[in-house]
Amino acid sequence: MLFNSYEFIFLFLPITFFIYFYLNYKRLTEASKGFLVFSSLFFYSWWNVAYLPIILSSMLFNYIIGTSLGKINKDKPKVSKKALLVFGIVANIALLAYFKYMDFFIENINFFTDSNIPLLHLALPLAISFFTFQQIAYLVDSYRGETREYDFLNYALFVTFFPQLIAGPIVHHKEMMPQFNKKRNKFKNYENIQKGLFIFSIGLFKKVVIADTFAVWATKGFDVSTTLNFTEAWITSLSYTFQLYFDFSGYTDMAIGAALLFNIKLPINFNSPYKSISIQDFWRRWHITLSRFLKDYIYIPLGGNRKGEFRTYTNLMTTFLIGGIWHGAGWTFIFWGFLHGIALVIHRIWNKLGFKLWTWVAWFVTFNFVNIAWVFFRAKSWDDALKVLHAMFDFNMTDSFNIVALSYVIVFLFVIFFKNSNEIIKTNFSKNMILFLSSFLFVLSLLQLTNIMIQKDKVSEFLYFNF
Repeated sequence: MLFNSYEFIFLFLPITFFIYFYLNYKRLTEASKGFLVFSSLFFYSWWNVAYLPIILSSMLFNYIIGTSLGKINKDKPKVSKKALLVFGIVANIALLAYFKYMDFFIENINFFTDSNIPLLHLALPLAISFFTFQQIAYLVDSYRGETREYDFLNYALFVTFFPQLIAGPIVHHKEMMPQFNKKRNKFKNYENIQKGLFIFSIGLFKKVVIADTFAVWATKGFDVSTTLNFTEAWITSLSYTFQLYFDFSGYTDMAIGAALLFNIKLPINFNSPYKSISIQDFWRRWHITLSRFLKDYIYIPLGGNRKGEFRTYTNLMTTFLIGGIWHGAGWTFIFWGFLHGIALVIHRIWNKLGFKLWTWVAWFVTFNFVNIAWVFFRAKSWDDALKVLHAMFDFNMTDSFNIVALSYVIVFLFVIFFKNSNEIIKTNFSKNMILFLSSFLFVLSLLQLTNIMIQKDKVSEFLYFNF
């Protein structure tokens, strides 16, 4: 079930909302939590019920390990707390590696050893990358004594809460579960409902009207065309750059908006990253909760910037190589992570030398680096990536400027100068204005969805579902 589908918008979301708050109104708190867990698992298994045992087994395993970590006596431990943590993390990574990377591993063994081991062709369980990282964070927090959860129902709600289950944000137990326990959050809050629907409508519009339009041009350039000229190559790369931006931004808005209907405030996960004036600034704005995870649970444990410059650069590279492979089982993803790691190392050296760029030059360099790196992120093979990049830098151009480029100018202005949804919601709009804007964006989005259904096309998934 997709956020941008009729069954979610008109059936699942309203039914879940009203039953959840009805049970809370009747003071059936445990029943309301149980219903929300059941609804979230139904939402998850809508794609393929075969995924359900995997997430249930993962939850039960991590709940037991996390609870054990919280109960181990520090003075007289029967089991080493650190050993138990390592066991939990390794088990989670092993599950992720088996389903996501096993065929990639076999392909490379076959290539380098000239063997012919058959591929397993495993179906990637939906959201496994996200719920695995979220539960690893829970285990580490439990080890540090920052989280203790002795109620499996609460833990199940923490992992499965449907607005953030499929593609994040990656949340901490301590920043979400206390919200479910607040008395005032158990009853409908009409201000939150209004804001939630407004943010959801913004996200729906970003996804179905903007992102899916750019997707057509990106797919044509990357997957259909065998050759590209200069203009077509830039249209292709920028199409994916903007598709990914509005697709992920739209998903994040819809997740935050849907959660707000239930009086739950998810952390901001996207903050106008294409306004960034450095690569470090970009990673403080793009997929913020993933950046937080990589920093807190990989970069800092490796030593961060505490053990000299060379070690700092090594830690940065390691962190972003892991970030690259987390996104996908392929050398193009690894290379994308390598590019960002190198860029962060250069940025750090540049700052230490005291060099400065004009703000507009810094933005131009950052945006174009990100745009070029996305080519490797999107391409299905090295050849596809090189096809686009070669044409992008083929300055012996004979093609004319395409009128399609006008749309990019409009989007650039929108991305750079307009407020994002996090800022818009803080604007002091009147209730009538919020209602009008929500309705306007919602209707435009529904018209686009209806057009898709009339043409018998599938409603498109969010890009981060594949990661």
